[in-house]
Amino acid sequence: MESHFHPLLDNQKVNVESQRVSIMMALMCLSLSSLLALVTAGGVRNCHLKCRCEVESYGLFDSFSLTKVDCSGLGPDATPIPIPLDTSHLDLSHNSISYITDSMLSGPGYTTLVSLDLSKNLISRVSSKAFNKLRYLETLDLSQNVLENLSDGCFSGLPLAEVDLSDNEFREFDLNVFKTRGQETPISVDLSNNLLSMVSCNPRLHAPFIKSLLLAGNQLRTVPSLAGIPLQYLSLDGNLIQSIDEGAFEELTDLVYLSLSGLPELSVIHPNSFRGLRNLQVLDISNNVQLKALNPDVFEGLSALQELNLSKSVATPLPVAIFNHMPSIKSATLGPNMHCWKTHKQGQFHRQIGQAKANEILTCDVPGIIL
Repeated sequence: MESHFHPLLDNQKVNVESQRVSIMMALMCLSLSSLLALVTAGGVRNCHLKCRCEVESYGLFDSFSLTKVDCSGLGPDATPIPIPLDTSHLDLSHNSISYITDSMLSGPGYTTLVSLDLSKNLISRVSSKAFNKLRYLETLDLSQNVLENLSDGCFSGLPLAEVDLSDNEFREFDLNVFKTRGQETPISVDLSNNLLSMVSCNPRLHAPFIKSLLLAGNQLRTVPSLAGIPLQYLSLDGNLIQSIDEGAFEELTDLVYLSLSGLPELSVIHPNSFRGLRNLQVLDISNNVQLKALNPDVFEGLSALQELNLSKSVATPLPVAIFNHMPSIKSATLGPNMHCWKTHKQGQFHRQIGQAKANEILTCDVPGIIL
């Protein structure tokens, strides 16, 4: 039998097959885009419709995942908010929340939280059991609220490493509130820009394991008693402290960094004020316009000090004897365009000052600034 060639029929078959491939490709692209939208646009399972959820995978072959959830700006009526069961970071900022109740943070998914942001709300009250279920919480941000106090034990049982309470309305604060489970983890606490006139720590109780404490921008008139706290970093910038007395920091033997900058009423630092600070490496006493002079014995005991900042403080020339108390000094800023440093280079570029170890000299960029 003679075979016949039908070009029209063959073209139709080709067109049908081409359409089928196009449809399959379109479906595949749609499925992929839907999957991407599911993950990146808040479609993660159990993610609130108005929240934004992002999955982060870890481990071999991405075998382990955690979810970051951003529920900021939803408004006070949105809480409590359902979140995925593997949520590690939750942002509840900008929601006009006024009260953290016992149940608000106790639902499924909250128990795995490592970081919680409650900043920029209107929080004035926190229930004593509000954080009880957050047994893995390391970072807590309560800044920019209207808190005046916290209940005793509100942080009990939490492995906190960082707590931000800045920009609230605290007038008095008891640091024993940070005594947490077993004290395994050192805590960094930010209490700056409140209304604090008193900060206390009960010496009869075991001191909290606070390593960093920011008290800048408050209304403290004296150096607070922080005996027993193993602080390494302390900032008292911008307070109303008028004088620093002998032995004011004597109990803080672990302190490495101390900042006393911008104290508008500071007029005197007594000799031996920094006695006991044998591990202090950085001391900032800059921008204290009322501080006119310093006795060399102010620096007694600062054997480990490496950096000293006195810029915009102490208008009168300082005696060379101040460096006798600071054998480890490497850099000293003594005023605008007045900087001294220790160098291994030999050579007389500027006037040498102070005592230096062999092969080390202390020089200044402005000759004769120290008499």
